[in-house]
Amino acid sequence: MDKPPVDAQNPLLELRRLTSARIALGRTGTSMPTSAQLDFQYAHAQARDAVHLPFDHAALSAQLAERGRETLLLQSAATSRDSYLQRPDLGRKLSEESSKTLHDYAAGNPGGIDLVIVVADGLSALAVHRHTLPFLTRLDEQMAADGWSVAPVILVEQGRVAVADQIGELLGAKMVVILIGERPGLSSPDSLGLYFTYGPKVGLTDAYRNCISNVRLEGLSYGMAAHRLLYLMREACRRQLSGVNLKDEAQVQTLTSDDGADMKGNFLLSAPDA
Repeated sequence: MDKPPVDAQNPLLELRRLTSARIALGRTGTSMPTSAQLDFQYAHAQARDAVHLPFDHAALSAQLAERGRETLLLQSAATSRDSYLQRPDLGRKLSEESSKTLHDYAAGNPGGIDLVIVVADGLSALAVHRHTLPFLTRLDEQMAADGWSVAPVILVEQGRVAVADQIGELLGAKMVVILIGERPGLSSPDSLGLYFTYGPKVGLTDAYRNCISNVRLEGLSYGMAAHRLLYLMREACRRQLSGVNLKDEAQVQTLTSDDGADMKGNFLLSAPDA
């Protein structure tokens, strides 16, 4: 009787249906199969392309305008992609011209702002292009009842996480959240990260921020990410802090009855992204 193929004997094979991790790849002699090697090279190329993809802020601004969202385009102090990648510090602050632009906007719009939403390309503009609009749609749906004042969506080219603190401080905002492309992995070139800060100001460390990571169709759904962010914002307003002292203890909605009475309004059951 012939022996079954090597893969059929691999106990990890069943797990391949549950994860995109590179497991149970098989082998050819002492090497990986050609198909697995080619797949690895393709994933590596996707990750590199995501890092260098230009931020199409014009298209995103147009999409947001269609939904009634005003935008303001700014640039970090990094003048090129090469300088952005080699000098992380430049991506954490605005250019002098953009600082002046924001100063002028704040002067013409006096009064405190509750929330500023910043969108930056980070290390994957692909993530921003794919996920910003559907995520903000879900966030707006859940945030409608809170009555917070919101600034225009701030788009930042060559931006890193800390640039949001400068933006929030210049606008006198109570809270700021930045949507940014995360460092691509070999199975996730389009992962979006959310970083939330209460009382933003220049010089804050990561200890003062809360992070919600891996927002994408194959990761954390838009609805769940919006639910968790809303929880953090409400708790931050109540306790006047964010970061390591503010734990994400958001309760997940679940079905509690056999007749499905609680299914109505449950974002976890909504198509297409939950």
